[in-house]
Amino acid sequence: MLLRLKHFRHLLAVRLLSQAADGVYQVALAAYVVFSPEKQASPGAIASAMAVLLLPYSLVGPFAGVLLDRWRRRQVFLYGNLLRAALAGCTALLVLGSAPDWLFYASALAVTAVNRFVLAGLSASLPRVVDAERLVMANSLSPTAGTLAATAGGGLAFALRLVIDADAATVVLGAVLYLCASLASLRLPPGLLGPDPTAVQPGLVAVIRSTARGLADGVRHLNRCRPAARVLTAMTLMRFCYGALTVMLLMLCRYAWADRPGNDAGTDGLALLGLAVGISGAGFFAAAVMTPWAVARLGQYRWIVVCSATAAILEPALGLPFAPAPMLVAAFVLGLVTQGAKITTDTVIQSTVDDSFRGRIFSLYDVLFNMAFVGAAAVAALMLPPDGRSPSLVITVSLIYAAVAAFMTRFPRA
Repeated sequence: MLLRLKHFRHLLAVRLLSQAADGVYQVALAAYVVFSPEKQASPGAIASAMAVLLLPYSLVGPFAGVLLDRWRRRQVFLYGNLLRAALAGCTALLVLGSAPDWLFYASALAVTAVNRFVLAGLSASLPRVVDAERLVMANSLSPTAGTLAATAGGGLAFALRLVIDADAATVVLGAVLYLCASLASLRLPPGLLGPDPTAVQPGLVAVIRSTARGLADGVRHLNRCRPAARVLTAMTLMRFCYGALTVMLLMLCRYAWADRPGNDAGTDGLALLGLAVGISGAGFFAAAVMTPWAVARLGQYRWIVVCSATAAILEPALGLPFAPAPMLVAAFVLGLVTQGAKITTDTVIQSTVDDSFRGRIFSLYDVLFNMAFVGAAAVAALMLPPDGRSPSLVITVSLIYAAVAAFMTRFPRA
């Protein structure tokens, strides 16, 4: 039983608190940018916000990977979460002071940039606290539990926002949870999570100078490690689909389903979005239960095929009516298939990539994730009408899911 492993429990506690704080903070940002009554959000505005917050990770990500392969990962969790707590407090002050949008985005960017180090470090650390035989199970439990924690944090933020109707209070709640995550990391021994000290290049200046070389080495290693490259390709395309559908759901909640006579569009839409997030979280939980069983019987590649093919079939069937009830079912399905594919992708990377490269590969993973999400938001901004109803976007996403399934069937069982 994984929970009997003391260090695994402690690492899991750091993940749960960190990602719960992420969920709170992300909902606070969404509520402020999309659902504030004074803001008339459009697909283009949402895409611009995502670009401001996520595209810089293309620069931060490589540095995160190189540094994670040199810094003690436990210290990253300690100081990274402490820094995020302080920065989130600054964001709350900016919201209270009605600061210019650019200053708000700069503060939010600083918080979420540190997140790249923490999440990549959590994934890279997992093989240090469980044995190889239980790695698939650990990848089902740990990242999925973190996603559920983020969902729970988001749900808590939705509830707080609906009761208090104050974005700053929600941001402060996130700051408190970041502080708790920082304190929880103190239960882990400083050197336990790696990397191996013999593989570390000491000195910050040396680290910065070696960033370009380290990134190139990571890309070359990924090129040699074909299983990891395959699943990263599949997961990036699935992330693109998820991003496009997320923007569509935001617009539907903000306008099509909430903009009715007698309703507060902001409050009603936020409640619908919160329900969708919760149902998607149930899909994440289902993926955690199903994935170890499915991988044992189908293999890692075939499980990704099943996930992507399921989305290709059910997503248009449930999405094209553009009605809340079937779309909420679609949220569950997409939560299940996306998390199921992610668990498998994490496991393939952890089991096939050398430990000395693992931080860099997971950071590249994050970069691809964010670039795919921003690209999807840009495409959605071009295709979505103001109310969010776009059959062409739904069909396009379905075809991409089908292409992923076809791509993964080309390779033997793994």
